[in-house]
Amino acid sequence: MSFDQMRSLGRIAMVHGRNDIRLTVWQKVLIPHLTDLTAQSLIDGLCTLQPRLYSISSSPQKHPGEVPLTIGEMHYTHNGRKGKGVTSTYLGSRLQVGGAVGVYVHKAPHFHLPNDDTVPLIMIMIGPGTGIAPFHAFLQDREARGVTAENWLFFGDQHAANDYFYKDALEAWDANGHLNTLSLAWSRDTDHKCYVQHLIEQDGADFFAWLDRGAAIYVCGDALRMAADVDAAIHRVVAEYGKLDADAAKAYVDALRKAHRYQRDVY
Repeated sequence: MSFDQMRSLGRIAMVHGRNDIRLTVWQKVLIPHLTDLTAQSLIDGLCTLQPRLYSISSSPQKHPGEVPLTIGEMHYTHNGRKGKGVTSTYLGSRLQVGGAVGVYVHKAPHFHLPNDDTVPLIMIMIGPGTGIAPFHAFLQDREARGVTAENWLFFGDQHAANDYFYKDALEAWDANGHLNTLSLAWSRDTDHKCYVQHLIEQDGADFFAWLDRGAAIYVCGDALRMAADVDAAIHRVVAEYGKLDADAAKAYVDALRKAHRYQRDVY
């Protein structure tokens, strides 16, 4: 097996989330051939560092000429070895004030506020962790432009004491009515882990009533687990409160997608 073939196998395993296969490739295939590698073949086999996409977390109406981001540094342990995210820790810890990085704008075709403020969109925003970024921007923008509409935000993280991003702004919007509902889930602050998908089902009757009145759902954040769990919760809420069987609930949610009333920006 050539180095390119071994690398391709490892990539396929990575795409499909098969870390067990990736580990086997390294242990059984790659490591025994390390003595055959030259420095150049190793460099040739490395993947190009991919760009990182971050949601802009403010409105140009509020911060013209600036592009604030909400970035959480990634730190992890794998097989007893500590690792860290390349870009998140660079931006969070190593980039100096006044330093420069290359950036470009990547458009999300449907993940945005409506252009027409005369028919305000009812919004349900679901963004735990750094997924809060675009919704902080949405709410800032609506406030700056004086848009009167209903806004419901689901947010959460591990601990309220350390992970409550934009706490002052969110609580101010909750107090003055700019946020009609603020649903918070702190997964490590109680014995029972609570995530945003649990709050969706807990408030399922109101959630479905908002959908029935034309609300659009926006989801931002973790694609691996959160987005799937939220999607499953939405299907269950639609089935229960819409009095639909599983197939009809799926058709209902699919119709939301086709009408651009169910948008996701997940990573």
